[in-house]
Amino acid sequence: MFRLAMKIRPLLVLSSLLAMFTSAASAESLKVGDAAPNVTALTETGATLSLADVYAKQPYTLVYFYPKADTPGCTAQGCALRDANDELVKKGVAIIGVSTDDVAAQKAFKEKYHFPFTLIADSDKKVVKAFGQSGTMFASREAYLIKDGKIVYHDTKVTAKQGENVLAYLNAQKG
Repeated sequence: MFRLAMKIRPLLVLSSLLAMFTSAASAESLKVGDAAPNVTALTETGATLSLADVYAKQPYTLVYFYPKADTPGCTAQGCALRDANDELVKKGVAIIGVSTDDVAAQKAFKEKYHFPFTLIADSDKKVVKAFGQSGTMFASREAYLIKDGKIVYHDTKVTAKQGENVLAYLNAQKG
């Protein structure tokens, strides 16, 4: 009996992993033209923030997702937006970063890299799921630009030039 259990256990683990990745693949992100989710979450300060309130205050809101605070790719993504922040603000863009890290990790990340924008500590994955991500483990790296409560730009090929990419999109809209 013990031998049979030892043979079945790896199969159960494998099937659980397969189910997890299948559900992650089946989650469908929001698309351009979709309504932006109205969801509340905690910021790096522990305050509650309503995304709908942010959408209403600025012409544009950029909600960007990253897997884990203070990792190389996520740092490059955040720093690219930090470096483009002045130009984005001039264009009326409020930036909100989202990961599943807790409040303390988000606060430390923001302070270490001097991010001038809000970070959301989405440890309960409400925001991640509202934007159509699976929420199985971490947030997927992507960004949404929102205007008038609708998604107008969706970036799934996020790079260290994300700030430049968003500015290029905004500049193309003016011409």
